[in-house]
Amino acid sequence: MFAAERRQLILEMVRANGAVSLRELARVVQTSEVTVRRDVRALEAEGLLDRRHGGAVLPGGFTRESGFPQKSHLATAEKTAIADVAASLVEEGEAIVVGAGTTTQELARRLARVPGLTVVTNSLLVAQALAHANRVEVVMTGGTLRGSNYALVGSGAEQSLQGLRVSRAFLSGSGLTAERGLSTSNMLSASVDRALVQAAAEVVVLADHTKLGTDTMFQTVPTDVITRLVTDEPPPHDERAATELQALADQGVQIAVAGTGQGGAPAGEQLPPGVRGRREMPLPVQRGGRMPSGQFRGPGPGMGAEPLERTARVADLRRR
Repeated sequence: MFAAERRQLILEMVRANGAVSLRELARVVQTSEVTVRRDVRALEAEGLLDRRHGGAVLPGGFTRESGFPQKSHLATAEKTAIADVAASLVEEGEAIVVGAGTTTQELARRLARVPGLTVVTNSLLVAQALAHANRVEVVMTGGTLRGSNYALVGSGAEQSLQGLRVSRAFLSGSGLTAERGLSTSNMLSASVDRALVQAAAEVVVLADHTKLGTDTMFQTVPTDVITRLVTDEPPPHDERAATELQALADQGVQIAVAGTGQGGAPAGEQLPPGVRGRREMPLPVQRGGRMPSGQFRGPGPGMGAEPLERTARVADLRRR
């Protein structure tokens, strides 16, 4: 494929999806990430797109929200790996809330195997994934259906969450930065997500590396409210994502990095040393169940795994 054809295809993908990772662009145009990065730089020089978080976005600062059909085909391996790790945090008999999104939909498919679980959600996709799970109780909020992401929003959804208390909330979004926390492009979705957060004792954010360093219009979860971030290992040379992970860790967010089998560190193995947590101590990267900061364990009680006696560090992905 000639450079002009590649760049036209890259531009079409970004226009259709709002934001696309270099890894995904390289897969679609069937070339290396190095070549794609060169093409993205050329398109940025022409003012046709902006480089962000290891990928490309529409020009103009804030990214717009993609619809479900586009989102469902982006970063699929990363979302699967993130969902695997997030599911291991959930214990039998828990009550949790799960927000809308394609990553949380992947999580819901795995939660179907957790007995005695109660899941409160405003997402039709999450509810559908759990519809045939005999041992899981699904409680849906009220509200008005938002067709672009199959979520219930509005005052009806928010009012149905009043007085609710659960152990933790699992949320996704359009962007995540250390400065503003989790954000989304839609005001109604942001308002419901804030109501979900208020119902939970802990907040777990599920965000693949393409969302790290992305800032969108409406804040949903401030950084100081986020308990854990479950993400995948960013590709090499993604300085923005590495910087954002460091900043999030510095603010006390516990980081769990999921291996994707696509060049990232496999789950359970140590990542290359580099970015460190506070006081220059190795930052524990959690790949399993509930734990205090500084420990690294496998799936929580009832999940059938023994604690793992090792830690890992967030990869230093800066160009050397």
